[in-house]
Amino acid sequence: MMGKSEKAPELEPIPKNIMNIAWILVLGAIMPLLDSTMVNIAINHLSHDFSIGLDLIQWVITGYVLAMAISVPLAGWMVQRFNGKWLMIGANILFLAASIASGFSWSIHSLIIFRVIQGFSAGFIMTLVTTLCVETAGRERVGRLMSTIGIPTVLGPILGPVIGAVIVQFLSWRYIFFVNVPIGILAITLMIWKLPDFTPANIKAKFDFIGIILLGTASAALIYGITKAAKSATFNNSTTIAFVIAGVAILAIYMIYAAIKKEQAILPLHLFELKNFSAVMVGLFLAGIATNGPMLLLPLFFQNIKGFSVLNTGLILIPQGIGMLIARPLIGKLTDKWGARNVVLVSLALAIMGTLPFVFINEASSLIVVSVVLFVRGIGIGGVTIPMMTDAYTGMVKQEIAQASVGTRLMQNIGGAFGSAVMATAVSLSIQGKTPTIPLMTTAYHDGFMLALVLSLVLVIPSLFLTNKTAKK
Repeated sequence: MMGKSEKAPELEPIPKNIMNIAWILVLGAIMPLLDSTMVNIAINHLSHDFSIGLDLIQWVITGYVLAMAISVPLAGWMVQRFNGKWLMIGANILFLAASIASGFSWSIHSLIIFRVIQGFSAGFIMTLVTTLCVETAGRERVGRLMSTIGIPTVLGPILGPVIGAVIVQFLSWRYIFFVNVPIGILAITLMIWKLPDFTPANIKAKFDFIGIILLGTASAALIYGITKAAKSATFNNSTTIAFVIAGVAILAIYMIYAAIKKEQAILPLHLFELKNFSAVMVGLFLAGIATNGPMLLLPLFFQNIKGFSVLNTGLILIPQGIGMLIARPLIGKLTDKWGARNVVLVSLALAIMGTLPFVFINEASSLIVVSVVLFVRGIGIGGVTIPMMTDAYTGMVKQEIAQASVGTRLMQNIGGAFGSAVMATAVSLSIQGKTPTIPLMTTAYHDGFMLALVLSLVLVIPSLFLTNKTAKK
């Protein structure tokens, strides 16, 4: 460890032109992240307007998520071969066009098709944003820039439900998609005008058709099976079992294929020889359950136990978002200065402190206390994912950045879906076969939060293998 007289090296300020690039990339990511949270609010309105049951309506969300998972490996290959600027512009134009088409949908089937196109372009956007940011930042600035591009991830869950609730209450669900028009036009204009060209990392990279199909299919099968588990609140159903087994089998086939293809695979296995990359992949999966899982429980807790409306639920969750926003700039600086390990460990401690009270909070609990607890939780969870994502690229050369982005993005998608399913299952098991009273449902939510706490403690293990810049040989 560093001696008492030693100080961590001072960080050089980030040049203005690099920060401008980061903010333009952030603007491009706002559309998919806002859109995905707003659409969840409108599901019941869509069911009513199209006179369709929820089974079919759910494909408005499921189709989007699956298309996003499938497109990630393809985006990872294309950004190695082609100019990232025009890939980003193209993906944003496609997302904007699909948004407008979704707003004018004339049937549920047309809406699902347009949402699939949205999801496909969203997968491109999110993969490109991460890859281009890391390439732009350089090794000593990546933490701070990752914190910047992570802002839409914070704003989406905060503003999405509130904006969505206002739109469906006072206008129409169609305007949820039309909201993207001014954002998209501004983002695309700035990208054309201000975004520099990005030199392809490996212009000779061969199109790994088999690898892309295998990885895309495996992640889609896993996410679909897990989504079914979340919907039925149990993993013990034939659809989930079949698709999860299929996903794992296809993933095993990919690993054999990647071992043969070596560096030419879309996600080479040699990346996992880096201790920090393997730790990040495990950590991102666990974080999907431990930190993101409660993001599903909290709105349901306030609506079902406290009796809040959708709009009021969105408002009460704002302190958590404020905590995340406040933490972001500091998290980026500390990650660049000290490395990911210590930042993640401290953040996990704060996240646990902000989640533990929900094991005891009930319908009579003070909203002031709840707000303070949510604020602390926001600071904590704001410092878990970003340092991990930053550390995933430690020790990598330029052509490996896009390949690593494929892995981290897929793991985030699968971990997030798994988190929702695990939390829904935990709550369901507690009330299965019983009359759902408020005390019983409160206990069920407590069980869900307790599971998140246990997994947060497990998350400490991979965090210990992250980079520690303060360590000295």
